[in-house]
Amino acid sequence: MDHQAEANRTDLMTITRFVLNEQSKFPESRGDFTILISHIVLGCKFVCSSVNKAGLAKLLGLAGDTNIQGEEQKKLDVISNEVFVKALISSGRTCLLVSEENEDAIIVPPSQRGKYIVVFDPLDGSSNIDCGVSIGTIFGIYMVKDTNNVTIQDALQPGSKLVAAGYCMYGSSCTFVLSTGYGVNGFTLDPSLGEFILTHPNIKVPKKGKIYSVNEGNAKNWDEPTSKYVANCKFPQDGSSPKSLRYIGSMVADIHRTLLYGGIFMYPADIKNPNGKLRVLYEVFPMSYLMEQAGGQAFTGKQRALDLVPEKIHDRSPIFLGSYDEIEKIKELYEES
Repeated sequence: MDHQAEANRTDLMTITRFVLNEQSKFPESRGDFTILISHIVLGCKFVCSSVNKAGLAKLLGLAGDTNIQGEEQKKLDVISNEVFVKALISSGRTCLLVSEENEDAIIVPPSQRGKYIVVFDPLDGSSNIDCGVSIGTIFGIYMVKDTNNVTIQDALQPGSKLVAAGYCMYGSSCTFVLSTGYGVNGFTLDPSLGEFILTHPNIKVPKKGKIYSVNEGNAKNWDEPTSKYVANCKFPQDGSSPKSLRYIGSMVADIHRTLLYGGIFMYPADIKNPNGKLRVLYEVFPMSYLMEQAGGQAFTGKQRALDLVPEKIHDRSPIFLGSYDEIEKIKELYEES
């Protein structure tokens, strides 16, 4: 590599530099948020490395336990959860953690406490590990009112109160997507530097989309608005071209594609799952927050997704999210019904 190319590499916008720039907009900030994000990033780098080595390290077998959701835990799930719990507590900036893998919320000991609550799914889509499909980590960050008096109730806030959310996708490349309430930015891990570099600045989801993403295996149990919407995707009444179906079954990968290419991602309620299947705190809220920050919408079939108030930490909800115009169509169908 010549000297000019080397010099250009030092001018790259790393995620740490990006978050520090964001922090500088708030003169009263003390850098706590920057430290928290750097610990989340470190956890993601560790999990990315573990995912890449999974086949070699014989991590693909089942751990043998069943988590709170009744799903068999992969060894990588267990490892990822431990990594994030340790990284978040050791940051000294968190007071309460809610993980998909833990039945109860974790209240951080007073000596290591900070003002942030982190809700997260350490390894979403882990049933896809064995076949090499993209999987990821999803997280949302809230602030606590009183660090001295922390209870589980502090985590049961509507999604509109999130101060940041993001995900890290472990696939053909390792991609970290983050919003701190001022748009959405994507970073890609450069393995030679060990750094996440800004590669997708200011992501905006297209206003319309040609892709719909849903598990059609559940079609016989859908409600009427969902059935009508999907029928119109396949057989448009207005003479337009049919939409393409793209469903990976790994939420991070499906949402990442929707953010970049537009369209709609749906996990509606059905007869088997009247409350939907995806978890509110660490799947629905972070992804809805990102979609709104990118100019899209998120809807539950009844209301704006971020206005939901969860009653329990593992509550579920139906969800439709994606391009602004596509969600408008879904809303119209629900109003008609």
